[in-house]
Amino acid sequence: MAGWVALLRGINVNGITIAMTDLQDVFRALGCTDVRTVLASGNVLFTSGETDAAALKADIERALSDTFGYQAWIVLLGVATLDSVVRAFPFDAERNGWHPYVVFGSNQSPLDELIDAAGEPDPETEQVLPGVGVLYWQVRRSIGINSPFSKLSGKARYRSTTTTRNLRTLNKLIASAPGA
Repeated sequence: MAGWVALLRGINVNGITIAMTDLQDVFRALGCTDVRTVLASGNVLFTSGETDAAALKADIERALSDTFGYQAWIVLLGVATLDSVVRAFPFDAERNGWHPYVVFGSNQSPLDELIDAAGEPDPETEQVLPGVGVLYWQVRRSIGINSPFSKLSGKARYRSTTTTRNLRTLNKLIASAPGA
């Protein structure tokens, strides 16, 4: 059984409200075990006998769309991969007055496009660096969603392929993973 994390995009915002117990039920109906949600923002930990990530991702997206009536998009990765991503965070995660984030992509293309479009951010307000299958982003709290990179990554063209999580949330996911 493999340990997985599904990062759902766009739930419990913009009118798409899903109770975490209902979300867990969808994963259990797919045969997943050890199903746990962390926070109410679409973070699901589970184990599955399925080892084909693409097939599992497609099954989950279809089940979410069918059950909740919205176009579901997820980023799916192994718990060990998530742990590697978090350990590789290149900035000071405890920097006073800053938020540490990781931008996940369901494939590399949108991440490459984002990093190219971001250019050279102002290091006094935000920093963006590529990682393996992710982008690492750190932004001043006082700027937050008004930063140039936040506005860029929030564009509709990236909604179906990327999702962003605070590093603190990712640490909670790792700590809550089955077997942790």
